[in-house]
Amino acid sequence: MADDTRGSGVQSLDRALALLEHLADAGGAMRLAELEAATGLPLPTIHRLLRSLAHNGYVRQETSRRYALGPRLIRLGQSATRALGGAWAGPRLAALVAEIGETANMAVLEADSVVYVAQVPSAHSMRMFTEVGRRVAAHSTGVGKALLSQLPDEQVVDLLRRTGMPATTPRTHTDPASFLAELAEIREQGWAVDDGEQEVGVRCVAVPLPGAPTWSAISVSGPSGRITAGRVVEIAPILVRVAKGLALDLQGDASA
Repeated sequence: MADDTRGSGVQSLDRALALLEHLADAGGAMRLAELEAATGLPLPTIHRLLRSLAHNGYVRQETSRRYALGPRLIRLGQSATRALGGAWAGPRLAALVAEIGETANMAVLEADSVVYVAQVPSAHSMRMFTEVGRRVAAHSTGVGKALLSQLPDEQVVDLLRRTGMPATTPRTHTDPASFLAELAEIREQGWAVDDGEQEVGVRCVAVPLPGAPTWSAISVSGPSGRITAGRVVEIAPILVRVAKGLALDLQGDASA
């Protein structure tokens, strides 16, 4: 593949974006030789593009000389996710509320916290703790558990070390070992429950959102008297279905 030093600039942009995609697919970091094999681009071209991306903060070079995704991408991802939360997830969340009758939420993992980026309230008068823009600890919420279930245990443990596990209610998880055991169950069954762990008397059912631009989850929350243990089993498959629909929406699939 020829170098594009004198090209229109569009090809350079396409190639730079492809490098970022390859880094993301590889877990966030790759060596030059690995990028060369993955893209088929000449090393001088790859090196020039990476140098430009690094200068602007979109890529960084590790001490091992691997190239990794840079911190500037975090701000872009956060802004894109917040915008997508309303425009992209809103209609699906509204349909979820119509079907289940309880408040529906979408949240993302931002740094070490859970941030709610979209919400469609139910017709019930009870005001929920959750609201768009609210930032909460990941270990004490259903969406937080669904988000963390997408990460390896090692990353979860590192996050918990940084944040601690403060108790919001008497039911909040405060033990890392039992929390990791619950995450294993969530990965197996595909959904998470917050049983009064963030707000007394409130139950939340949540599922991870595959294919989102950042770690994301959707949930339904309401009083425990309405979202009983029996209803949790009924709600979970509906949430899984809606999450799959959102993933298809993201991919531009008209059959969603």
